[in-house]
Amino acid sequence: MDADPYLRKLHYRAHHRGTREADAMVGGFFDRYSADWAQTEFEWFERLIEEQDVDIMAWALGTAEPDPAFAGPMMEQLKRLDFISLPEGLETRRS
Repeated sequence: MDADPYLRKLHYRAHHRGTREADAMVGGFFDRYSADWAQTEFEWFERLIEEQDVDIMAWALGTAEPDPAFAGPMMEQLKRLDFISLPEGLETRRS
């Protein structure tokens, strides 16, 4: 884990949302992409994690339009959901 207290704080908040689904989505997004973020992306993410989990998940899943303040490349990256790993065996049940 990074020694930077700011990154540790964001990592913790991303992975301790309140539900396993939100932890996987928000925490997985942070883990996958944060190494490439500049200050603007970190600021966007800090605002995002202040939102309700149900809203974040609905935006990412495409069941609700994101708040205009979150629209853009970062939201499109979140919507890809290419950072979530499903538990073993679940992939075959979804087919």
